[in-house]
Amino acid sequence: MVYTVELRPSARRELLKHPRHDQLRLIRAMDALAANPRPKGVKKLTGLDNLYRIRAGDYRIVYQIRDDRLIVLVVRIGHRKDVYR
Repeated sequence: MVYTVELRPSARRELLKHPRHDQLRLIRAMDALAANPRPKGVKKLTGLDNLYRIRAGDYRIVYQIRDDRLIVLVVRIGHRKDVYR
């Protein structure tokens, strides 16, 4: 099963704020989610409904998995010190 990766508009804006080399790292990590939305190292966020996060260097990608529609929805992208606020 291959999932479709979608970004919320706010996540897309956050992605574009980062330097180009970091954008490429984040895009590669998001592309890998299409094949396996629960890779090794993924953490389910506590207290939040159905949200997961993966690391991409100093950045975090927070996303939802919608298994019924085969969609990975990226909710937030940000530096590790800011992404959970």
